[in-house]
Amino acid sequence: MAAPTSAALSADEFWTDADRHLVRYAGAGEFTREIIARAAGSFLYTESGREILDFTSGQMSAILGHSHPDIVATVRRQVGELDHLFSGMLSRPVVDLARRLAETLPEPLKKVLLLTTGAESNEAAIRMAKLVTGKHEIVSFARSWHGMTQAAANATYSAGRKGYGPAAPGNFAIPVPNSYRPDFTTPAGELDWRRQLDFAFDLIDAQSVGSLAACLVEPILSSGGVVEPPPGYFTALRDKCRERGMLLILDEAQTGLCRTGSWYAFERDGVVPDILTLSKTLGAGLPLAAVITSADIEQRAHDRGFLFFTTHVSDPLVAAVGNTVLDVLVRDRLDERAAALGTYLHNGLARIGQRHSVVGDIRGRGLLVGLELVLDRETKQGSDALGALVTRRCLELGLHMNIVQLPGMGGVFRIAPPLTATEDELALGLSILDQAIGDAVTRG
Repeated sequence: MAAPTSAALSADEFWTDADRHLVRYAGAGEFTREIIARAAGSFLYTESGREILDFTSGQMSAILGHSHPDIVATVRRQVGELDHLFSGMLSRPVVDLARRLAETLPEPLKKVLLLTTGAESNEAAIRMAKLVTGKHEIVSFARSWHGMTQAAANATYSAGRKGYGPAAPGNFAIPVPNSYRPDFTTPAGELDWRRQLDFAFDLIDAQSVGSLAACLVEPILSSGGVVEPPPGYFTALRDKCRERGMLLILDEAQTGLCRTGSWYAFERDGVVPDILTLSKTLGAGLPLAAVITSADIEQRAHDRGFLFFTTHVSDPLVAAVGNTVLDVLVRDRLDERAAALGTYLHNGLARIGQRHSVVGDIRGRGLLVGLELVLDRETKQGSDALGALVTRRCLELGLHMNIVQLPGMGGVFRIAPPLTATEDELALGLSILDQAIGDAVTRG
């Protein structure tokens, strides 16, 4: 006799089953003790009837909000026509999406590989870079997050490295240019990122065995604390790569497709990567990712037998969703909307900072904003306990927030509401956050 589904179980029985049968993953902390029944727009709805404002767009992915009607219509239509194919077959949604993505990008980024997750796209990009250059060493930021599969995990330094045995040889970290917590400073006490970058590559050169293949970085480090390198940094980083025959890979999993107020975060610096990876925002919450490179690099990879053959490469269902995401972004001018709403959000957070001395820094671009909590603005001493209190109080009041807890950084809220959010919804979130900080400070 078949066991009952969870819909037939009480809430207590549901959590008993969850605790008994689910594998936990440390990066998410404990599972939020709410049973989510449905979601729409900027809100989640629990079985108990609670409404929760989603300030993280799911896993930083649902840029069009939840259950967007255009996405729902596409999934319903496409799943009834063509959902999955043998990996060597092609469909119109796949070719259409490849062409349309290329049209949003500068030359020479014209060749597209469609995959499922950010880790998978970074895995493929690293594999391509190693094959094309004939080298194996990879450089990334010390607070990076690029995924949990093998090569992507080897290039990830913010979490998940300890206890799994040796990483692959040839993976190096460089310091993050964090203007709020500078390690190299000018006489005025500001971040001296040029000296920091020179020092970093002096160390890379000393450790390298002469096989530097690529530098894989995020234009804005998200899991690393919403840290945006200063203007000019990526031009200088590209030059460091060129001097050493390395490829520059930019991971825009969380920053791509209008999130930061422009179609791609790298546009600010005028630096075009050799390889670009997209994921989260491309599928607006569904599993879709892309690796995009030049025809020259693709040709060299092909000539050397490039192989990244997966079960769900070039799947038509999610490709159709990707096309709909592009439709909505263009039709509703969501790049401009993200820039305008980002200004509104940043100004609201600044007002919260004026009221609460525990707000140390507000940073980010568009609708990817970081708010760092500190116990003392002079010393910038952080507090995991304070961050946890504020996070918990926000949820009690109906706001889902995500806080990054990294050693030496205190607590940084990653605020990334959907690009479809309204000013009223942002105002509601700001009001709840304001109250939660006040309540946590009083209780703490």
